[in-house]
Amino acid sequence: MDVGVLVGLIVALVGVIGGNIVEGGKVSALFNISAMMIIFGGTIGATMVSVGMGQFMRMPKLIGAAFKKPHVEPHQVVESLVAFAQKARREGLLALEEEVQNLQDKFMAKGLQMVVDGADPEMVEGVLLTEVSLEEKRKHTDAAMFEAAGGFAPTMGIIGTVLGLIHVLSSLENPDELGPAISVAFLATFWGIFIANLFFLPLAGKLKANAKEETEMKEMIVEGILSIQKGDSPTIVREKLQAFLSPEARAKPAEGKAAGGLQAGEEHA
Repeated sequence: MDVGVLVGLIVALVGVIGGNIVEGGKVSALFNISAMMIIFGGTIGATMVSVGMGQFMRMPKLIGAAFKKPHVEPHQVVESLVAFAQKARREGLLALEEEVQNLQDKFMAKGLQMVVDGADPEMVEGVLLTEVSLEEKRKHTDAAMFEAAGGFAPTMGIIGTVLGLIHVLSSLENPDELGPAISVAFLATFWGIFIANLFFLPLAGKLKANAKEETEMKEMIVEGILSIQKGDSPTIVREKLQAFLSPEARAKPAEGKAAGGLQAGEEHA
């Protein structure tokens, strides 16, 4: 689990609720069934219309994905590709076929298998980069669903507040009840802004960040595979791949396994 996501959400929640308590408010006063029905029901319905039922049903899975950390660190991928380069230099490209069979990373296995099969470098690069591009677009579509929900929620909050004020204005004969009634009306706006800025939009940003990280990882793999196919030395392969890493990742000691480094359960995507 990516602890940073959970901690961030908790800190934001504590900040908002804690600030309300410091101002003298009560937590129980923030919960109103009618306001929450308008916000959650309206946001879910509008999002469903916007993205379609099939895409919307993926939302629980995508929420889970936002909390997950990548299974493999970038430097582990570098070490695996360097090990493949060493074996290819010693025994030839065909010797990689056995290693491909043990790879759980389907993207890397696909690229290496194309190399073993003798595909042209241009074809290998074109096929792999097309897959990277399409996968990135799909993941941005997933993030866009949360952005859409984050846009609908505040609007639903305004709708809820307007409905509440309509009810208030229809009961002006009871001035003693106006204060509490107006307070309840504005709860809808609170909940709309709350779930948009503390849930939907942050998760959309996290999914985009994950997509960017995965794209960079796959682009690094493509560079490594093409370098291996070209016959570059392991040292050159390492130098090319480390260009994709942050200074912190470059300094991190290698923990990956040689050649068969990406085992079951360690696929990068």
